[in-house]
Amino acid sequence: MKLNHKLRFGAGVLPNASWKEIVKRFKYIEELGFDIEWTGDHFVDWSRPNDPWFELWTLLAAIAVETTRIRLGSYVTQIPFRNPALLARQALAVDHISNGRLELGLGTGNLIDPAYEIMGIPNWSNKERVARFKEYAEIVDQLLSNEVTNYKGRYYEIREAVMKPRPIQKPRPPITIAAIGAIMLKHAARYADTWNSFSIGNTFEEQLEETRKRTQLVDKYCSDIGRDPSSLRRSYLMYDVGARTKGGLINYYDSEKVFVDMVRKLIDVGITEFLLYYPFREEQLPIFEKIAREVIPELKEKYNR
Repeated sequence: MKLNHKLRFGAGVLPNASWKEIVKRFKYIEELGFDIEWTGDHFVDWSRPNDPWFELWTLLAAIAVETTRIRLGSYVTQIPFRNPALLARQALAVDHISNGRLELGLGTGNLIDPAYEIMGIPNWSNKERVARFKEYAEIVDQLLSNEVTNYKGRYYEIREAVMKPRPIQKPRPPITIAAIGAIMLKHAARYADTWNSFSIGNTFEEQLEETRKRTQLVDKYCSDIGRDPSSLRRSYLMYDVGARTKGGLINYYDSEKVFVDMVRKLIDVGITEFLLYYPFREEQLPIFEKIAREVIPELKEKYNR
């Protein structure tokens, strides 16, 4: 089976431990050979607001100094938190600090995130978030692609915005757009280098079917605008809905067989980038390491030909 893109695997670290421990986990992920390491964008842990938490872009800049090879993902930046010009400037800095290892992820954000009330900023409706996203993505793309940008939209206006130095990556750092609804899938088809999704279906088969339908839609939306659908990488966040009720045990770390079966089925629907969670429980670290050192290389050997 020939894939449109080579398989990539990423591991995400929640920034809810001591700084020393977070650095240790990120370095461990790099040492294990993963392609990407990522973290999420929240002001606090949205489900446990009193727990420790570090801010995404500050963290990525620091991790860029602590690592050398692995790509760094903002999966994904919540657009209500930052003006798009400021976000582009932060991404530019991390692109340089990391020597061109940034994967810039964008998303509409979490409507139930308590950050909006905590920070005293507007909690836009889903409709407004999606409407703003088009302008947001266009501005970030243009700022990172051009030395000087002017932009006037309904929600945002940029005047003579100079972006120097230019990004390390050319023409700009790759953009990942998280999308599950129809309009956001259209935005991904138009603006993204990588489209990312996830599912909260009760079973993996339900999640797989939902993902299959979305890939068919994004193919159509690419074709509608004259884009080759194969040029858009498809990324999937492997989210276990039942992990919290199981005390943090993640289902795809039950065994190597379970993990491989899930990955193969996702490959069959077009996914080539897999985002895993760093284990929440120490007893799953051995299988996590075995998957990284043995299983993933075997999958790459089979499919990356």
